[in-house]
Parts: sequence; structure tokens; C-alpha cells
Amino acid sequence: MTEFNGAMMQYFHWYTPADGTLWKQLAKSAPRLAKAGFTSVWLPPAYKGTAGGLDVGYGVYDLFDLGEFDQKGSVRTKYGTREEYLEAVSAAKRSGMQVYADIVFNHKLGADHEEELKATPYDPENRNKRTGKLQKIKAWTHFTFPGRKGKYSELHWHWWHFNAADHNALDNDKHAVYLFEGKKFDDHVDPEKGNFDYLMGCNLDINNPDVQKELFHWGEWYLDTTGVDGFRFDAVKHVKSDFFTRWLNHLRNYSGRDLFAVGEYWSGESESLKRFIKNTESNIMLFDVGLHYNFAAAGKQKEGYDLRNVFDNSLVREQPDLAVTIVSNHDTQPLQALESVVEPWFKPLAYALILLRKGGYPCVFAADYHGAKYKDFGRDDNEHEVEMASHQWMIDKFLHVRRTYAFGDQQDHFDDPHCIGWTRAGSREHPGGTAVVLSNKGAGAIKMRTGSPDTAYVDLTEHIAEPVVTDSEGCAEFRCNAASVSVWVPAK
Repeated sequence: MTEFNGAMMQYFHWYTPADGTLWKQLAKSAPRLAKAGFTSVWLPPAYKGTAGGLDVGYGVYDLFDLGEFDQKGSVRTKYGTREEYLEAVSAAKRSGMQVYADIVFNHKLGADHEEELKATPYDPENRNKRTGKLQKIKAWTHFTFPGRKGKYSELHWHWWHFNAADHNALDNDKHAVYLFEGKKFDDHVDPEKGNFDYLMGCNLDINNPDVQKELFHWGEWYLDTTGVDGFRFDAVKHVKSDFFTRWLNHLRNYSGRDLFAVGEYWSGESESLKRFIKNTESNIMLFDVGLHYNFAAAGKQKEGYDLRNVFDNSLVREQPDLAVTIVSNHDTQPLQALESVVEPWFKPLAYALILLRKGGYPCVFAADYHGAKYKDFGRDDNEHEVEMASHQWMIDKFLHVRRTYAFGDQQDHFDDPHCIGWTRAGSREHPGGTAVVLSNKGAGAIKMRTGSPDTAYVDLTEHIAEPVVTDSEGCAEFRCNAASVSVWVPAK
């Protein structure tokens, strides 16, 4: 069977400028990205958020407003208008890339009116612990979408479409998660905080028939409108897991297409990820959070990190066909709530580890590829300026190797705590193979066997100028510089 060496790009970061140009940028850059070796793009939430044209997209207000209606202070979203979004999707698909939409089913924010109801307060840090009796509260739970005026869907959302919120206008000083009367927290979610069904805003009651009907209807409308090829599900640890399977299977049957799906289950506990995979019958891939944490630790610890353990507790080691491997994403970048930085010196090594090996579906982060510069307030309440370096030149080299040489059997050489490597033997369609060596300490060298005897190999990273020639058995000593990576391919 022919190997498919696809690669995804996350085409945004948290601080992508709110100037409404992202969709136009994608339409323009899609051919270049496809030529570089990207086979898919993951786009940010395209619908209107509570902050209108400033919202990253996760503060979901109206799923049906793709930048078409004057709501929340703007017509366009942070990224552009509906027409620009649809053209960006079309341009990416014309270039040969698939397009994955970011989907948020956990919560809604920015309601149009308050409603009075009864609810029971719970401890935000322990959702199994009540902190008061059933009481009257006033919450922002009534969504009427006045700018849309019933187009595409006439449903108005009320408090009974949700199961909890974290604000009571009748008691602004109380910090609690309010469980609505007649509702319960779902059991099929992550056990953190006792029960992590509730995350933020108005928490969808995924068991409500009206909610399910609306989300199924919206999915059909979204596919018909946009033609996307798959989905990235946000915050899946907070939503009843089997709902994703039912929703996805419904849309696969509806469209007659094998739609791609990946979930964001942000947990370093591999057992939690495996439980979600089991509950969703292996229908949904997951981001390899454990691998990201290993990269972050390796970058910070430098030569104190044992590179032989870099794949410990990773999804790609245990279930490679279901792992989307990442180095960074919008949640981990500096000044974000889940900040978990992979140090710049280690990022080329990390990208080699996800782009040049068997297993996993690698995803490249836009801010790592293009670079980024922004300001925000950190945990110390002070404003900081961040500049993330561009690794585009090196990633493009890796993508070239991935689609040209990184095929066939893989032989690992993980024998030294500071210098590891591997070879790919190549295939009939992609001969020659490749050898990769990386070090987190001094200059390193590993004797490895390739699929090509008496062949000169060159380092595509250009870190080492001198070629290496294999012997009659295809063996040679392949080198790398200190705290660096070298990627060896047959000389032309």
C-alpha cells in the first residue's frame, strides 16, 4: 500500500491580527502552501463570536453567522466576511488541500437577554460539591440573533437549552457554577474538577432534543454552504463523547463523504485520550498533547533531558493512526492561559520528530511557520511583547523530505540520551530514503544503515557541508552539530 505523507497547517494563532484579512490571505497563499507540501489546512472558527470582529472564534455567539450579519458590533468576523471565507475554502481546495473547520459545541456566549430561572450553585473546583440550595438566579441565556432575523434557523435559545452557567446577576459576588433546575452534569466527560462538563459561558445541554436537532441541522447547512472536508472539534473533554460520533456519522451519511475529524482533548494523561478514543469507536483522531509536553520539557531542560524518552506517554507511540502530532498551537503560545512553550532552539528538532517519521498526522502551527509578534498581559498582570521566530525555511525543507524521501521501513537508533536518529529505507516510488540525527548536547554522530549502498548523502539543513558516502552495505556515520538536527538525503 502506498504511504500517504500528508501534513496539516493550523492557519492561525491566537493573536492573528483582527483586521479581517485572514481569509483573503489564505486565498492568495493556498497555491504556495500546497506546493510546499501541505495537504490540508485547519481554519479558525468562522462564525460570529461574542466580541464580534475581535473574537478569535471560541466565544461562540451565532453558528449561522459566517460574517454576513451586523451582530456584536460588526458584519465581518475577525478573519473576514462570509464571501471571503467561502472563497478561501474554494481556493485551498482548488490547490489540492483539504479544509478542516473548527467546531465549538461546548458553550455559547453573548446572549441578547437575561432570563430568571432556578439553579443550584456548585464549587467551581469540585462540581460534585454543592455550595448552596436551589435558588432563583438571573442569567444571560436568551439568544435571539436579531441581526439574522431567523435566516437559516428560527430557533431562539433559552435557559432550558443549557445545563449550567457561572454568573448570577442577582448575586454578582458569588463565584459558582450554577446547575439549572432539572438538569445534571453529564457523566461522559473528563473527571477533572470532579466533573468537567462545564467550561464557560452557557453550557449546552447536549441531551436536549432541540439542541441535538439544531446541531444536526447546522452541520448539514455548514457542509452544504462551505464544502469543507472535515472538522476540528474544540474542547471535547467537556462534551458527552458519544455525541461527536453520532453527529459525525450523520454528516458522513448525509454527505456521502469520509469526513476527517480530530478532537482537542487537552490532557497529558494518555489514559484519558485512550478512553475518549474507545468511547468514540476510533472515529476521531486526537492531538498528541503528551508529545507536545515532552517537547516543551526537552526544550527547557536542554542537555538534562533524555532524548530516548521523547515519545514516552505519547499517543503517536501507542496509537499512531489516531494521533495528530503537534509542536505548538494557539493555546500553548506565550501569554495564553495554557501557555506551554517549546523553546525556539528545540523547535527544528521537534518538527523533525513529527514530520520525518512514520506514524501520526503532523500539524504545523502558523506562528511557528510565519513567525508572530504581539502584546498581551501575562499572569503577572503586566503587558509583555512577544516575538516568535519563523521556522519556515527549515519546515519547508522537512516537508520536501517528507514527500520525497521519508518512505519505507524505519530503523530507530535511540541508544544515547543526548543523540538519537533514525533512517527511512525509501520505496520503489521514492528511492534513496533518508537519515536523521539530532542532539541536545554536543555534536553527535550515529552509524546507521540506509537503503542505498555506495551512495553520497548531503545534509539538507545545510548545517554540515561535507557529504557522507555509504559503504557497500549502505552504512555510514551520519552527523549533526551541537543542539541541532541534520537531515541526510541522497545527493543528486
